[in-house]
Amino acid sequence: KKNRKGRSCGVTPQPVVERIVEELEELRQVIDRIQEGIEKLEQTNDSLYTDSIALNIHGFYNGLERIFEHVARGIDQSLPRGGQWHQELLQQMGREFQGVRPAILSEQTINELDEYRSFRHVVRHIYPSQFNQTLIEPFAAKIEVLFEQISKELQAFVSFLEENAS
Repeated sequence: KKNRKGRSCGVTPQPVVERIVEELEELRQVIDRIQEGIEKLEQTNDSLYTDSIALNIHGFYNGLERIFEHVARGIDQSLPRGGQWHQELLQQMGREFQGVRPAILSEQTINELDEYRSFRHVVRHIYPSQFNQTLIEPFAAKIEVLFEQISKELQAFVSFLEENAS
């Protein structure tokens, strides 16, 4: 396979393309569940909806990270290791791999996603009874717009892969 500059990538991108498309469909459902949880929370003030929203926001970032891992393994041939690998993987998605692929995510998207990565860490390390509306509200409020931006950036990357596969 050859990239835009005519250099050989040595990678068949189709499994990565398929995974990105599948994960984006799943993430759309996660976003819908978050929105539904917000509506139910507003109607009932039941804290169980707060738990649901927090766990779905956690799942949102996990789904994105699965995409990033597939890109890192399947395209970059380089997956970060060590204690900071989650953060390094996110940063990797914002870097061009010369002769292999362009940067996938914009700096703004990476900065916003880094907040969700940190939120996921919080969700993993506190009891659900400690979730509260104040903690989750900022993340839930902007997740739809962020998802649309990420979708555009990932679709542009999918187009790049498809163009360079032929």
